[in-house]
Order: sequence, then structure tokens, then C-alpha cells
Amino acid sequence: MGWIARASSRVTDLSPSPDPIGLRVRGLAKAYRHADRTLFSGLDFDLERNGRLAILGRNGQGKSTLIKMLGGALPASEGSIDWRMSSSWPIGFAGGFQGSLSGLDNIRFLSRLYERDYQETLARVDDFAELGHALKEPAKHYSSGMRARLAFGLSLAIEFDCYLVDELVAVGDARFQKKCNEELFKKRADRAFMIASHNTTLITKICDRALLIESGQARIFHDVEEAVDIYAWLKAV
Repeated sequence: MGWIARASSRVTDLSPSPDPIGLRVRGLAKAYRHADRTLFSGLDFDLERNGRLAILGRNGQGKSTLIKMLGGALPASEGSIDWRMSSSWPIGFAGGFQGSLSGLDNIRFLSRLYERDYQETLARVDDFAELGHALKEPAKHYSSGMRARLAFGLSLAIEFDCYLVDELVAVGDARFQKKCNEELFKKRADRAFMIASHNTTLITKICDRALLIESGQARIFHDVEEAVDIYAWLKAV
């Protein structure tokens, strides 16, 4: 759980502040030297404390990698990530739990890490994730959907200023997806989000800006529909 240690130290200042910026990214780059490949470089952007930023890009362009970097699961090759608000782990990231521990033990561990009451956290997670007796089983036996439910449930139970989401809204049946959207995008409408997703209908509806990654370059769009149109064109090429 290397990302957990970083998660507890990434926030530079959580005290009340008039500064509307909750995240500042400067000169961010991710390269894999052994493969002589740069996913992206020179990425600069700010995220307001109530901002909703979509991350768009074709498969393999670095959307999930960026989410993991922001969540502390992957190191940056260059640049800085300056968190000024609390952020969730990358929701939907399969590596977010200790596989040999049960769901219950993972909940207990994270409750202690974030200084939350275990019984209260367990009740909230159990109510949302609907995993029942599966919580007693080792997390390594969970399906990807079950792990995502546990991750989502924990993130909502602990509460964060900013949620990092990687295609989680596609998990489960229509009823559960509606439940996720209600909890995250409506009940927490005052929070910040960064969402990596192929669901352009959802992105257009809930996001106010978009970051498009393509061929090692990244660009911020203040017009989400423009970003979606360019993304659709790139997919069709």
C-alpha cells in the first residue's frame, strides 16, 4: 500500500483559506525510459476547490496513469503536484487494497489511517457497497466490480474534498450506477472531481473543463463540448 503512505502526506495545507485553488500542477511529465516513451509532458493546470475536470484521451494515452499520479500511486518523471485540499485514492484503481486482508480489515485499516470511527465507517460502506458476507473474504478474491464498490463506498464514508475517478461510474447494473451518480455528483455537488472516462455524455453533463491527452501532449479546454468533439474525431481517425 505504498500509495497510502503518500496519501497521508500529499496535502500541503488543509486549513481554511481564501485561495480557491485546491490543486496546482506544474510541468508534470510521465515517461518510461526503458520503453523510450513519453506519455505526456509539460502539463500545467489548476483545479478549483469545486472544479470538475474531465480527462479525455484514447486508450493508452495516459488518462489512468495521470489519475494514479495525482492519487500518489505512481511517481512523476518531472514536475510538481501541489495538493491544497484532501483527495481520494484513485477510485476504480485495483491496486488500492491489501489483497490478503478481508474487506473488513481493509475498512478497519483505512478507518485508523484517516482517523474515522470504524463501526460508523463500516456501516456506511456496507450500506452503499452492498457486499454483505463478501466483506469477510480476502479482497484478492473480489471481482473488479466488487473492488470498485468497496473503493467507492470507502471514499464516500471517509469523505474527501476532491474525488479522483477512473471509469467507476461504469461499475454494476443500472440501479447501482444511478446510486453512484446520486451520491457523488448530486449529494457532493460542492466537491471537486477529476474524472477519466469514455462516457462523453456524462462528462458533458457534469464537468466544467476538460483535459485532452493525445500523442504526448495535453491541453486544457474551457469548453467541454469542444474537447469532446475533438476526442470523438481522434477516435474516428
